[in-house]
Amino acid sequence: MRYLHTMVRVTDLEASLRFYCEGLGLTQVSRKDIEAGRFTLVFLATPEDVAASGYEGGPLPEGLPCVELTHNWDPEEYTGGRNFGHLAYRMDNVYETCQRLMDMGYTINRPPRDGHMAFVRSPDGISIELLQRNGALPPQEPWASMENIGSW
Repeated sequence: MRYLHTMVRVTDLEASLRFYCEGLGLTQVSRKDIEAGRFTLVFLATPEDVAASGYEGGPLPEGLPCVELTHNWDPEEYTGGRNFGHLAYRMDNVYETCQRLMDMGYTINRPPRDGHMAFVRSPDGISIELLQRNGALPPQEPWASMENIGSW
């Protein structure tokens, strides 16, 4: 058995792509507009995973871990993003990622006070865990003094 992908439904595809691609740094590896079903599927992966898989387009290779954004064209209400749980990504510098997301207007719900872990929410309320690669960074301001905001 191999992990394939995680699917999350999104209400605004462009806002979600901005968050996941520009904010988190994921790469779009596939997009399918399904007119008969009135939905779009967009598969995203980390650049590191894309490089490791050797993927250069075409059908997604088994074993390339992806997030599948599903956008239904007809409006639907999705509530309780937390009932999904969360996605988790490891990054080279959690402080830089959190700063980039804040500069883009996103709230860091659980700041990386410990230099290791933070949480932010996507435009659809999906909780995203951000983990520092290779152990915690030394605590630094403003992160060390920031309070939690909302829930994650």
